Amino acid sequence: MQDEKQNFKRELGLLDATLLVVGSMIGSGIFIVSADITRNVGSAGWLILIWIVSALITMTAAVSYGELSSMFPHAGGQYVYLKEAYNKLIAFLYGWSFFAVIQTGTIAAVGVAFSKFAAYLIPSFSENNFLFEAGSFKISAAQLVSIVTIILLTYINSRGVKNGKIIQKIFTITKIASLFGLIIFGLILAAKSDIWDANWMNAWTAQSFNKETKLWSEVGGYALLSAIAASMVGSLFSSDAWNGVTFISGEIKNPERNVGLSLFLGTLIVSIIYVLANVMYLAVMPLQEIAFAPSDRVAVVASEHIFGATGTIIIAIMIMISTFGCNNGLIMAGSRVYYTMAKDGLFFKKAANLNNASVPGWGLWIQCIWASALCLTGKYGDLLDFVMIIVIIFYILTIYGIFILRKKMPNAERPYKAFAYPFLPALYILVASAICVMLLIDRTSTCGWGVLIMLAGIPIYYLTKGKEDSQS
Repeated sequence: MQDEKQNFKRELGLLDATLLVVGSMIGSGIFIVSADITRNVGSAGWLILIWIVSALITMTAAVSYGELSSMFPHAGGQYVYLKEAYNKLIAFLYGWSFFAVIQTGTIAAVGVAFSKFAAYLIPSFSENNFLFEAGSFKISAAQLVSIVTIILLTYINSRGVKNGKIIQKIFTITKIASLFGLIIFGLILAAKSDIWDANWMNAWTAQSFNKETKLWSEVGGYALLSAIAASMVGSLFSSDAWNGVTFISGEIKNPERNVGLSLFLGTLIVSIIYVLANVMYLAVMPLQEIAFAPSDRVAVVASEHIFGATGTIIIAIMIMISTFGCNNGLIMAGSRVYYTMAKDGLFFKKAANLNNASVPGWGLWIQCIWASALCLTGKYGDLLDFVMIIVIIFYILTIYGIFILRKKMPNAERPYKAFAYPFLPALYILVASAICVMLLIDRTSTCGWGVLIMLAGIPIYYLTKGKEDSQS
């Protein structure tokens, strides 16, 4: 880790770290996924409860990571924690999955969300405006716009962490202010309508919408648990990427304190915003409108209720700001994982080098190329289930790593300890494991592929290790 101390510049304070957490978490999910959740559970009470449970799960994981971040305040974050708790193989499987789909797939999906809403302002950016067609392969203007934004943000971050910090600060503060503005205006409007009372009339009667019969049916028991698990894919995905701040620990001032504190503050701020945003949706829109918002764009319909015809433009600008800032945080943080993997001989050698601006430039550009390729596949929508099952599995393993390291390194310095250990971390492991099992049973076709992508890293690891051994 000596190279890291000599080369990385610690230019990020607590505010910067907290804004990185908030900015990376808030993308396009909060504006969209409530529609799918409402179709799964069909009631106001369950909709809000799912967002509250997701918030508690996310915050539990984040405050548990505080102990690990204080023990290992180095670039690479979660990858380092897994390596220290288990071994290089488990860490590599995370890093492989991270590069193959988790980080790059999320960057692609957020980039395409940016371009979709940009099409509200510039119709020629539409996903239906195809610029190239060859059989079933098509390239739309939306895909090209998303790639351009990914390249632009990669270039900005390749010029130094200070540049990425400025972009993050401006866009995150703007999106927090605009989201609170939307919530406040919505709740003021709601005081004059009876939509709220109507939505809460049967608040705990769970219903699920059948796409084939086009009918609602009441659900309970295992069917309800299954619907909740399916719903939480969206809410947890919207709440993900909070761990990005751990990847960039090598550039944070006083990381032993500030990484853990930024994880708590950042996830708390986002949790409050997400729950209030859904309260606002229920205050201005009938439940049916939330469930069947065109293209699931719940926030667009809510904004039209609040601001009239100009609402579409207002929300389009908000989502463009939100997704642009989100991708900046994702792009900034992701390259630090490849840097640390390369230092361990488990990624392309060039990714282990820092450029003249003291950032892993090669890692930034290889991430950019693969994320851009995923934009061109047109399959980014399918990545949601792929990504979340892998993400949750590694969160479980990382938090279980706290228990392992307490035995393995009992005397190690822990400036910050996991909150309510062992009960809260153990509860997280149990709840997250239950969600994984239900997802694998009910969404085998997509979540199963996610697990296979992760396991595909095993032969790749041994091939990489074999080359490393033969060279040594």
